[in-house]
Amino acid sequence: MPNIKSAKKRMRSNAKKADVNTLVSSSMKTAIKKFEKEVKAGNKEEAANSLNIAFQRIDKAMGSGLVHKNKAARLKSRLIKSKNSME
Repeated sequence: MPNIKSAKKRMRSNAKKADVNTLVSSSMKTAIKKFEKEVKAGNKEEAANSLNIAFQRIDKAMGSGLVHKNKAARLKSRLIKSKNSME
């Protein structure tokens, strides 16, 4: 446990940031899994909606620095590829 006031504050702020980062990354992963589930089931309309949500979550994670821009581009490319193969 830190003794210095600024170190205590840093510890609190790091904990808050970790909670937010966990929320953003897990929601991104959940959105991707939901889209893949819709593609597997063959629901085109639901897959399109899930794709939009997944793109939003990936972009949010990329904007906050949780995911590198190249990884975000790769994920989005794979999702589009799987959607196009469905048609």
